[in-house]
Amino acid sequence: MAQPSSGDDPSVTVLELLAAFVLVVGGAIGFTNAVEWLGKRLDLGQGAVGALLAAVGTALPESIIPVVALLAGGGAEKEQIAIGSIIGAPFLLGTLAMLLIAISSHAFATRRDQGSAIDAHLPSTRRDLRFVIVALPVGIVVGAVDAPLGVKIAAAVVLVVAYGFYVRATIRDGGDTEEDAALDALYFDRGAEDAPRHSRVVLQLLVSLAAIIVGAELFVSVVETIASALGLQTLVLALVLAPLATELPEKANSVLWVRRGKDSLALGNVSGAMAFQSTIPMAFGILATGWALDRYAVAAAAAGWLGALLALYAVGRKRFGAVPAVAWAALFAAFLLLALTG
Repeated sequence: MAQPSSGDDPSVTVLELLAAFVLVVGGAIGFTNAVEWLGKRLDLGQGAVGALLAAVGTALPESIIPVVALLAGGGAEKEQIAIGSIIGAPFLLGTLAMLLIAISSHAFATRRDQGSAIDAHLPSTRRDLRFVIVALPVGIVVGAVDAPLGVKIAAAVVLVVAYGFYVRATIRDGGDTEEDAALDALYFDRGAEDAPRHSRVVLQLLVSLAAIIVGAELFVSVVETIASALGLQTLVLALVLAPLATELPEKANSVLWVRRGKDSLALGNVSGAMAFQSTIPMAFGILATGWALDRYAVAAAAAGWLGALLALYAVGRKRFGAVPAVAWAALFAAFLLLALTG
């Protein structure tokens, strides 16, 4: 496993951090591209592709970071990185990602057939958000009260089973078919006139996954170095820095889809990633760490939960207006203020 840099040169640390970001985000983009082609082959609906394939694909980096952190030998610092990346994901998705969708729907209103209105597959989006609102508190509560081990294990099992039911419901009610959705050519087979070859899809998946793992390993070591140098709590740094970088694919994909008027894919990508992050990585964290959450972790989770609740309200009105946009920005800013002054 990579070790923290032994030198004191800050430029080296910055370059290492940038290299980690490039590997993680680049790998995620390649992974998502290949996964979307799988969705097209399987003839899944736009809601299912956005909420399952694209969402889980782009959620892969922040899901791998805690695994890499703990496999690197454990310890208090790496455990804090793991917990921060797990809880930071729904926090960023429920605040900053929703805010970007709101801004994009207005910024690109003149080129969208629906204008600034949100024209998504409402049943699947509402299902995703309701699932998050119910599931996210399960893992947070058992960590906030430092529940007994038996209770934590039961909570982890409940989260995994619940996500299984969610996947089944999403595939069953995935929305319109994906036949009209334009996909970028597979990066490893751009010369293909029709659908890319299966071997190229698999190769791109494996190479992208390897890039994500290497980038995640480098990221873990650099975060430890930065936290030590700045005198910051590793958890606080991981809560913001890890998801801010690794959630870039969700944010970038959603902005591009909103620009093209594909709101079902844009919202499904974010809400589906929240559903995944609130269950599977959370269950892993509960089982693989001490999962005793401090006020920073609880505050970040609460902000993400409130952001999902606000999104459910805004989706019902079919418009992400000024009020929810300001509220999402305020939730994000409030946590940053707590982290910097607490």
